[in-house]
Amino acid sequence: MTPAEPPRRIAHLDMDAFYASVELLRYPQLAGLPVVIGGGRRTEDDALAGAYAGRLAEIPLDCFARLQGYAGRGVITTATYAARAFGVGSAMGLMKAARLCPQAILLPVDFAEYRRYSRRFKEVILAIAPVMEDRGVDEVYIDFTHVPGGQREGGRVLARLLQRSIAEATGLSCSIGVAPNKLLAKMASEFHKPSGISIVQPEELQALVWPLACRRINGIGPKADAKLQAHGIRTIGELAACPRDWLVAHFGKSTGLWLHEAAWGRDERPVVTQSEPVSVSRETTFERDLHAVHDRAELGRIFTALCQRVAEDLQRKGYMGRTIGIKLRYDDFKTATRDQTVAEPLQDAAAIRRVAGQCLKRVPLDKRLRLLGVRVGALVKPGQEGAAAPARHPAPGADPYTAPLF
Repeated sequence: MTPAEPPRRIAHLDMDAFYASVELLRYPQLAGLPVVIGGGRRTEDDALAGAYAGRLAEIPLDCFARLQGYAGRGVITTATYAARAFGVGSAMGLMKAARLCPQAILLPVDFAEYRRYSRRFKEVILAIAPVMEDRGVDEVYIDFTHVPGGQREGGRVLARLLQRSIAEATGLSCSIGVAPNKLLAKMASEFHKPSGISIVQPEELQALVWPLACRRINGIGPKADAKLQAHGIRTIGELAACPRDWLVAHFGKSTGLWLHEAAWGRDERPVVTQSEPVSVSRETTFERDLHAVHDRAELGRIFTALCQRVAEDLQRKGYMGRTIGIKLRYDDFKTATRDQTVAEPLQDAAAIRRVAGQCLKRVPLDKRLRLLGVRVGALVKPGQEGAAAPARHPAPGADPYTAPLF
């Protein structure tokens, strides 16, 4: 007799305040204090580390930079839970954060270190539960269904093992939600942060999920939520009570059907262990607003650097792209994007800059700029049908770039 298939158990693992937690490993004296991670590395940061010969844990608290008096256009990448208690959060401007929590300590972003720890915690997971979907630097989905311990206590036993193993290997904590699918698991991982484990069984949908705000469903953004609230729909339970035909009529067939399924906790998406990237992009927010004419030289350097970094990312990942795009954000926070598709896929910085420069000619540049980004999409692997060989690098001393605008 064939044994019954065990119930599906999917986990969402989210590292707790990941960037900030990595920094606290280097600066344990900051534990429990409001700390904000954001902005680029400054001369003062290097001087401070140099003064203590790399003994970062010995730096006195009075020596750290504070948000008070910050002037610039930097944006918060993350913050400790102590800083979040003051209303400070990710994607907030540092100047606004300075008004909310002037005493917060400001540390620069160190993506290389975060990627190193990201690789370490994912290696720990894969050694225990090999069916893992990478969702970014600090979160993953894991299929617990057939992993030893994955069914015990609804997945809690395996979740405890993962938490303990990650803490031993990295010194970092994480929160884990386990549920019948990815949709519910992601919601559950937020229930008891930090260091929480939350289990959702199918029969607990109405008690645990329906009282939550609709925004807790991954995929419902501010605009959709505002539209739902305009119809008096604020909780997931209220959304579940809406007839499917009514949702289709007001939100369109695709979105309406998805909203209905999500409210009822239905999600059949598999845990995907390998996926192809849709695009590769780089962008930067300026410390001050820049003008295309008056700050042409500075913008040119930034633009070239972005194209070079995108090209390096493509080459490292083994991709080429046919669609080159740019993104601008003006000083009034309005955003403009343009893209252009070329006949042969590109991977070279000079070629990317040339096409991206043509895109810039199609956007207004009369207002000051606060952000610039470059994107390469329609990715292919070299050697695939229609893919061209990577472009050769220019000879030393040659100027490979056109200068369409800056």
